[in-house]
Amino acid sequence: MFRKMRRFKQLLSEQESIEVLNRCTSGVLAVSGDDDYPYAVPLSYVYKDGKLYFHCALTGHKIDSIKRNDKVSFCVIDKDDVVPEKYTTYFRSVIVFGRAKIIEDRDEKIRIAMLLGEKYNPGHPKDAMEEIHRLFSALCIIELDIEHITGKAAKELVAKP
Repeated sequence: MFRKMRRFKQLLSEQESIEVLNRCTSGVLAVSGDDDYPYAVPLSYVYKDGKLYFHCALTGHKIDSIKRNDKVSFCVIDKDDVVPEKYTTYFRSVIVFGRAKIIEDRDEKIRIAMLLGEKYNPGHPKDAMEEIHRLFSALCIIELDIEHITGKAAKELVAKP
């Protein structure tokens, strides 16, 4: 169903790809937008147990698109070093494909919001909980269930056997 990467020697292992997801703090979510135009939006996220989670407003282009078509992709760029003298970049990135859904369960929304709080403001769970309760009525949490993950790096960065 998903294409094999053409430059397979630059393929990151699944574990390396997950490490990139855990290390990075933002990426770009791509959905099928209005009139079938792709809509890509940068987001903060957290990775946990084979899923990505995002928070957003309860309404908007992203939410409408996910309700219409739950198939999405998400891309993070871990490294992008331009090497002018070699006319190249030393890059590392990960793309995931999966199905997005809006989390409706109150306890699950709080659990995921706390994961996000810990990632972006570690060591302050009380502050995170206060912020979650303050904004809860306007909070939407999206879960991306990963079906396929592909990481790729410049050949100069790929671990040699």
